[in-house]
Amino acid sequence: MKSILRTLPILFFLLTLTHADAQELRVTILHTNDEHSHLIPIPAADDHPELKDPSIGGFARLASAANRIKAEKKESGEPVLMFSGGDILGGPAFGWLPLMEDVTPELSLMRMIGYDAAVIGNHEFDYGTEVLAAYYRDAGYGEREDLRPAILGSNIRPPSGHPLAETSIRNHVVLELENGLKAGVFGIIGNDAINKTAHPEPVEFDDPVESARRAVKVLLEEEVDFIIAVNHAGLSEDRVLAETIPELDVIVSGHSHTVLQEPVYAGNAVIVQAGSYLSHLGVLELAIDPESGEVTVLNEANGTPFLTELNDSVPEDEHVKAEVERYRVLLNEWVSDLTEGRIEQITQPIAKLPFVIQRSEPQSEAPIGNFITDAMKYAAEEALGKPIDIAVQANGAIRSNIRPGTQEWSRNLVTFYDMMMAVGLGSGSDGNPGYPLVSFHITEDEVRRALEVSVLLSELLGNNYYLQFSGMQMLYDPSRAVLFHIPFTDTPIPTSRAVLSAELETGTDSLNRLEKGSNRLLHVVTDYYIAGFLPMVGDFVPNLAIELKDETGEPILLDDAIIEKDGSQLKVWQAVLGYTLSFGADEEGLPVIPDRYSTPEGRQVEVYTLPLWVWPLVAIFIVVSVIVLIIKRK
Repeated sequence: MKSILRTLPILFFLLTLTHADAQELRVTILHTNDEHSHLIPIPAADDHPELKDPSIGGFARLASAANRIKAEKKESGEPVLMFSGGDILGGPAFGWLPLMEDVTPELSLMRMIGYDAAVIGNHEFDYGTEVLAAYYRDAGYGEREDLRPAILGSNIRPPSGHPLAETSIRNHVVLELENGLKAGVFGIIGNDAINKTAHPEPVEFDDPVESARRAVKVLLEEEVDFIIAVNHAGLSEDRVLAETIPELDVIVSGHSHTVLQEPVYAGNAVIVQAGSYLSHLGVLELAIDPESGEVTVLNEANGTPFLTELNDSVPEDEHVKAEVERYRVLLNEWVSDLTEGRIEQITQPIAKLPFVIQRSEPQSEAPIGNFITDAMKYAAEEALGKPIDIAVQANGAIRSNIRPGTQEWSRNLVTFYDMMMAVGLGSGSDGNPGYPLVSFHITEDEVRRALEVSVLLSELLGNNYYLQFSGMQMLYDPSRAVLFHIPFTDTPIPTSRAVLSAELETGTDSLNRLEKGSNRLLHVVTDYYIAGFLPMVGDFVPNLAIELKDETGEPILLDDAIIEKDGSQLKVWQAVLGYTLSFGADEEGLPVIPDRYSTPEGRQVEVYTLPLWVWPLVAIFIVVSVIVLIIKRK
């Protein structure tokens, strides 16, 4: 645990080979991260059981690749460890299954494949802590301390008596390997991931770095030979952690979805990450000297790639494939019930799409944002029988592009599964998947505040907070969102002047300007999560406060704003599905998504104006000039 040596200097490796053989012990680490419930290869439209195709991922391919490496290493007596960098849940339709009782596809498959540990990521909390606790309990956690994969959460503190506290979340584990090595393993969730956790209450999170220090101290006391951090923190935070804690040898990273073809070296640690969605299996080959604590990366000397792409050249493991098919049947039945029989197979084509509906550049209008918010507006009007002025969705709730198939058998076809990858997050109080739509009224002035919040928070906290919308247009300058930062504390001072103009669409060519200070009520639809978040901004920036109201202007509770259709909560994914099926069909009977969603429409136009801080300087210059002129005249 003193240093990580790379094998780039082959001469050094050859000179020390005899010495290393005498003292060093070898171990291979396999790793994935951000699996997000992707049980099958994607895009589903392109996946073909017999023909060559461009699909990637799937647990059956992962199992095959991992088993091959384990068999090779077993012949030489080299132990293999396997870890997940978190976010095993959340995303596509398979991510809905944990809402069912006694159904734990991700952990069950990971156990079959042989994972040793997985850290808790932010999306594990998507359905709330009660559902997460039930998921772990249904997978057997809490009954046995030695269950694999171990669930790591070194800085996660559920309160005493909460069901999550009874599910064997581990601060650390010590793994004793067949060759005598002792591996110390812990895992943290990073600050950025904590900030993006949807429903963590009542769980609290300790400082990641301090929690890592404590875990390392305990592991050193247990006399481990090397220390592995399995983190859901992102590459940037992992770099800082490695530079702060010199005892770290390996960091298995997650959260940032980074495809690291080669590791990052920071401090004394080697940092690895394998992308997302099981696109790759990470392979890290190490030699460890128990006496000196020296850890050497062997991949380059051995000619072993750090990543193995899980494409269609990787065969599927038949046992895991059969288990995945069992979950597919279960999901097909549930989706059929949820869609009243309109969707009987999750991989069935539901529309024609001759282009990709893109997420576009960060903090800007996105075609997929237009498509989803138009769908929300359409579905809400249909369910309520009333016009909706504006529909709003956040970039963070839009999980992917919507991609059609590209092969001879799938060209321009969009499957239900591929579309749900973009909009399948969350659940409602009814226990069914998807965030429900909510309908409420706010004033024109509050709409402008919401737009200011969108620009401000996306500037300060990132693209996830940027809002997409239907029913209006906006001209904005993001450089005006913050006037300046207070020295030393780096506290931003918002201006509330980033939005230069906002106009409401009227259904004709004309637009109605949204005025600051106007109390005219507008009818808005968004999802439950976004509607719960927007009013909270006023706690931190009072001049951007927003209050949800009914059509008379009286305040309402969020739960009273949920839209129902035929007695059930109307979900975002159902809105998108219904909107898609509403388009005119082609000769094959499939609706065709209009090409207006191939590019941005000009709903949000970014411009750059003179910075606000310049105006005081201009005023001072004018005043000084006038004074000088007066003095000269005297």
